[in-house]
Amino acid sequence: MLRNVAVVVLDAFTAFELGVLCEVFGTDRSDDGLPAYNFSLVAGEPGPLRSVSGFAIDIPHDLSRLAGADLVAVTAMSHARVRRTPLGYPEPLLAALRDCAARGTQLLSVCTGAYVLGAAGLLDGRRCTTHWRHVPQFSRLFPDAKLDPSVLYVDDGPVITSAGTAAGIDACLYLVRREQGSRVANGIARRMVVPPHRDGGQAQYVERPLGEPACDTMQDLLTWMNEHLDEPVSVDQLAARALMSARTFARRFVQETGTTPQRWLTGQRILLAQQLLEETDLTVDEVASRAGFGNATALRHHFRLWRSTTPLAYRRTFRDQTVTSDSGADSEKIP
Repeated sequence: MLRNVAVVVLDAFTAFELGVLCEVFGTDRSDDGLPAYNFSLVAGEPGPLRSVSGFAIDIPHDLSRLAGADLVAVTAMSHARVRRTPLGYPEPLLAALRDCAARGTQLLSVCTGAYVLGAAGLLDGRRCTTHWRHVPQFSRLFPDAKLDPSVLYVDDGPVITSAGTAAGIDACLYLVRREQGSRVANGIARRMVVPPHRDGGQAQYVERPLGEPACDTMQDLLTWMNEHLDEPVSVDQLAARALMSARTFARRFVQETGTTPQRWLTGQRILLAQQLLEETDLTVDEVASRAGFGNATALRHHFRLWRSTTPLAYRRTFRDQTVTSDSGADSEKIP
């Protein structure tokens, strides 16, 4: 269960990435019915610890605080530090992180925090990512890590790594959604005024089209797609709605969103299915229909691919306990 969160801070930390972790896990939103985390900052090395912007912070906790954490997150450090001393992290910190991994503690790194996990040997044999600027150096330092340089975040067992800056928000909300369901993740995102979900396989950065598109952006079309998830639609039909050829549309869609139309649509349908499974008493067939999958078989197939579980198992884990089931003998309903 995700309740106890410790964030490791090192010298030359970056304020935004630290702020992301503080905002997601360190802000009490219990007035909105959201969980409040037992949140602490932990000094990863002797202080004073200064941000890349020059201000110092006083951190009250030492490495012993990691022992009780459900989640240990390592925040980012400046590009200059990881270029200058990419392996310069105290052995007590690395040993503490290895102990956390051995206990099954969830570990998360934001941006260059992946260097610390790599130095601890926790990325050997694992899929991972970091900021795209550091890919050549990171690959040389940690050749046994299975680095994916293009994605926003990677979940490999008890270790989640994310790319730079805003990708840390995506990784944190993904973890909250995985552990506590979409209601909690969406509630936090709403308070932060950020999109509730970006797929981890989405590109770290996207190219903007050089020429003027037929519409200013894809936003109007994305809104329409979200409002019609239950309807079958082809790339040709979407291209026609955007007043583009199918080839131009497919290229510009990737340029603006970082993913293909089909993958984007499937991801949004999965999110809608999750919400319906949590918050309604609909059968799996009904959820599949409303989410645009057509039937329960198709929903189960995609749900396993995207969430590594079944719709019913997901519902049993995350179902809103305030929703009461209708009576009846429908085997697809939770009793």
